[in-house]
Amino acid sequence: MNTSTAPSVSRTTGSQTLARGLTILRQVVDTQDGLSATEVAQHAKVHRTVAYRILNTLCEAELLHRGEDNRYRGAAGLLSLAAAGHQHLRNVASSHLRSAADSLGVTVALLVREGNRAVSLAVVSPRAGTYHVAFSEGSKHPVTSGAAGLALLAAEPASAHDTEQVRSVRERGFAQTFGEVEPNMHGLAIPLPGAGNRPTACLNVITLHEQSAIDCIEPLKLVAGRLLDELNT
Repeated sequence: MNTSTAPSVSRTTGSQTLARGLTILRQVVDTQDGLSATEVAQHAKVHRTVAYRILNTLCEAELLHRGEDNRYRGAAGLLSLAAAGHQHLRNVASSHLRSAADSLGVTVALLVREGNRAVSLAVVSPRAGTYHVAFSEGSKHPVTSGAAGLALLAAEPASAHDTEQVRSVRERGFAQTFGEVEPNMHGLAIPLPGAGNRPTACLNVITLHEQSAIDCIEPLKLVAGRLLDELNT
């Protein structure tokens, strides 16, 4: 009688493939100009055919897309995943963002901290007015720069490692910068401390005019207070 058995399938095979896919996804979206398949293979230390297979799977899932230059970049599917990760916060904030944008005449955004990045979770532009500064949901920049970055750091519990600038933002209740994320743009942000599973966040305005940013300070503080009250009930 033949007692030989078929080779067993490793229980970790699927998890290894998933881990590679997630690593490649992060590598691509963290690179400003995207990556080619060859670059992905080099960074992930896999054969090019393996890189192609994973990239094609991520494209089919609409998490990545391949441009005409054959470089892979983040796709629209990432936005829905990011929104789902903080869905309650986004849902509660939406009406407050709309009210603030329309009354102040500026684009108002909700940003959260993910690792060392400030990520825009929701962006609402005013329905009236001749022009306004806008940016995309899902856009990100280092948490160490810009009014939003300062506000996110100030929204966290006080630490001995806090800079004087962060301590000042926490004391004043707002952060104001110029040209740190976008050239010639004034940034204003209001910290939103986290609680429980809710991440630290901030309300953010970017405008061409310093006075517009100044005029938004007190109204946006009131919006932040109402939003936190609703989140905490």
